[in-house]
Amino acid sequence: MQRTISIMTGKGSVNHNDRKFTAENVDKERTQNNITYCNENIRTVYHKLFDDAVKRHNEKQTRSDRQISNYYKKISQESKQEKTFQEIIVQIGDKDNMGAMTENGQLAKKILDEYMKGFQDRNPNLYVFSAHLHMDEATPHLHIDFVPFTTGSKRGLDTRVSMKGALKQQGFIGTGRSDTERAQWAESEKEALSKIMLSHGIEWEQKGTHEKPKTVSEFKRDMLAKEINELTEKKDDLLHTMSAYTKAEEYAHLTVQKIKNNDDFDIPEPPPLMSAKTYKTKFIEPFIKRIMKIIENLARRCYRAEKIAEQAEAKVKPLEAENERLKGQLWKKNVALSKAEVKARDFDRIKSYVGVEQINRLLKEIVNFGKNKSRSNNHIER
Repeated sequence: MQRTISIMTGKGSVNHNDRKFTAENVDKERTQNNITYCNENIRTVYHKLFDDAVKRHNEKQTRSDRQISNYYKKISQESKQEKTFQEIIVQIGDKDNMGAMTENGQLAKKILDEYMKGFQDRNPNLYVFSAHLHMDEATPHLHIDFVPFTTGSKRGLDTRVSMKGALKQQGFIGTGRSDTERAQWAESEKEALSKIMLSHGIEWEQKGTHEKPKTVSEFKRDMLAKEINELTEKKDDLLHTMSAYTKAEEYAHLTVQKIKNNDDFDIPEPPPLMSAKTYKTKFIEPFIKRIMKIIENLARRCYRAEKIAEQAEAKVKPLEAENERLKGQLWKKNVALSKAEVKARDFDRIKSYVGVEQINRLLKEIVNFGKNKSRSNNHIER
């Protein structure tokens, strides 16, 4: 048995990976078969990895504007070279030969599980904070999200985010655009996966050696399908964002309940002989301040949630329209491709029945007939 290996760069949708929301291509009944290896908060991971380095950096700075207060925020908002984290998607074969609901799909799950359990040991400079094996889609695959970091840097932070630096420290040295550190590392990971596959009786079918080239129609069809999946995930992300408004309403209701059940918000009766002014200063004014602070916090949350929901809703509608348009195109491409495949099969049947030589002879006759007809028409016109 031979199977391809795919290691692709993912978009890094952590909410999708841990199924906080479910995309259209996910079978919810099979989600229970997924495996979650880890799922840490990325901001917590940044504190764990970089706080000491940030402290050492800040102690050396004489100017306050060169100090770093929030390294995660700095990378996410200011860095043009680095992302806050990286994601790869790892898969064996495809839905036709390693479908998730088949026996081969269970074998793929076992192999990917073994591969994932060795990933962190192989990659000490890639801190894995979120990793999931999905069995609820067409083909078993891994989403591995990690923060790449390098240590001992002489410029900026001595420990900092760097994909290139992390891979260099793991021994991968690029020689040019066609041979980068990342390309070398991806090939090394494929080799590691292929060894596990081999121990389970599966050889690595390397692309370009046995893969049948795609026709133009198949290529366009696959690109449309990919675009539809990307649009669907974008839409699901936005719908998840819109749910923040509902959560803000829930927060408001919970806050009201807490106030009702909290003795701190009961206004006591005026003690005997206490003046109205003293009662106001000691009890009423502090009570009003507490209430105003809660109202201010609620108003702020609701305002933010309303804006987020409005922006997300404005983006969802065009995405849905574009998705439907692409689905229509994809359907037409599939119909055209099916018709072409039927014609190809019919031609193969004729060829096997009549023979290749006879087919070639008939084709030559048809071509000659066309040429003679064209000459005859030209002669008549003159």
